[in-house]
Amino acid sequence: MPSLATSSPRELQHLNMDNKKKVGKDRLCFEEMSQWSQSLERLLASKYGIKIFQAFLKSEFSDENIEFWLVCEDYKKIKSSFRMTSRAKKIFKHYIQAGAPREINIDHKTRDLIRWNIKAPSTVCFDDAQRIVYGLMERDSYPRFLRSDIYRTLLDSISE
Repeated sequence: MPSLATSSPRELQHLNMDNKKKVGKDRLCFEEMSQWSQSLERLLASKYGIKIFQAFLKSEFSDENIEFWLVCEDYKKIKSSFRMTSRAKKIFKHYIQAGAPREINIDHKTRDLIRWNIKAPSTVCFDDAQRIVYGLMERDSYPRFLRSDIYRTLLDSISE
């Protein structure tokens, strides 16, 4: 099976076709997909929505924002302070520091605040950056996604 990121809109239809055999919450349906157009929050509340949005962003070589946002959501669930410290450093090196491999677009002030916050990590130390990234996705990536062939073709295939 091809990865979502490299799939054409036609290939993504398997999400619907494969799920026709399933019942209940594990089935992607028109109602769920149509809710994605109501808000980015609704899109990100759907496991299929996240995967398809990620595939779209990856096809545009701009998936670092959703990746960072999801990593932060997982980070907030960490209970162990040792694990939190370790993960905070990894997130900083991978997404926040200047020149990071998956550097997100945040201002210098936020970057410095996070650098300070991870000295004593808490569940909220990346909240400002996560809020900025969410805003960028909401204003830029999300509207493009709703106009994309990936979304339109899949929505059409489900409504048939």
